[in-house]
Amino acid sequence: MSSEVYYLGVDGGGTSCRARLCDAAGKVLGEGTAGSANPRLGLEYAYANIIAATQSALAAAGADRSILSSTYAGLGLAGVAQQKEYDLVMSHPHPFADIALMTDAHTACLGAFGGESGAILIMGTGSCGVAYVDKAFHVVGGWGFPVSDTGSGATLGLMVLRHSLLAYEGMAEFSPLARDIMETFSNQQQNLVAWMDQAKPRDYASFAPRVFQYADKGDPVACKLLTALAEEAAVMLRRLLQLGAPKLCVMGGLSQVIKPWLPQDVTSYIEAPVGDAMDGAIRLIRQKQEAA
Repeated sequence: MSSEVYYLGVDGGGTSCRARLCDAAGKVLGEGTAGSANPRLGLEYAYANIIAATQSALAAAGADRSILSSTYAGLGLAGVAQQKEYDLVMSHPHPFADIALMTDAHTACLGAFGGESGAILIMGTGSCGVAYVDKAFHVVGGWGFPVSDTGSGATLGLMVLRHSLLAYEGMAEFSPLARDIMETFSNQQQNLVAWMDQAKPRDYASFAPRVFQYADKGDPVACKLLTALAEEAAVMLRRLLQLGAPKLCVMGGLSQVIKPWLPQDVTSYIEAPVGDAMDGAIRLIRQKQEAA
């Protein structure tokens, strides 16, 4: 390790944190992982996991903590879209030479297109679209379930639960999927309501795989719901194109399984990403240095 300057890219999601250490030439030296780095779950907890992932990357690189004073860190973290959390993270003591911070969606977009113009749609438990056009970011959606996060796993879960309840009461088609859903609640509406009272977005999203399973069997309700969900995603993708994005990437746990359901007018723009969110985080801190 002869380079005097190092770069660290951190992808801090709601469930895990990944860190990649590179030298000044961009060679990957080591990677590490740790728990959630979402500051909305606790600033000290988030920073502890950032440091833990960093130390894991250092160990993989055969380096020690002393190089962190000459390491420039780009942080892409969930939960920093609000100014309060952004300011808290930026003002927290850290061991690095300097840091740059954006949301993990922003760094994923930077990484996906190698810093060139393009847009991503992340479809997991929630959803968020980010366009990077002429060195400016534009965000669509991502305000949280249930008021936002269209085209997401949580939204699909809500759709199938709502349909199944209607079907059970004779107001919609009672397909095998709907029957299966209601059997989960022992065919008791009040059981579904009791579940709803304590359910989190991830709990709604847990029903999404079942919709895809039944769609593979030709279940008409499952197919109808996936067509509707794909159109929600397509609306977001079309908006990203309207904002000037020349190409698209879809990411997240739902992205590949929903892709066959997307309309052709958006799929023709979809490409494979050239890099990930850690690449984007490193690009972010490099851009900050270049602008200084």
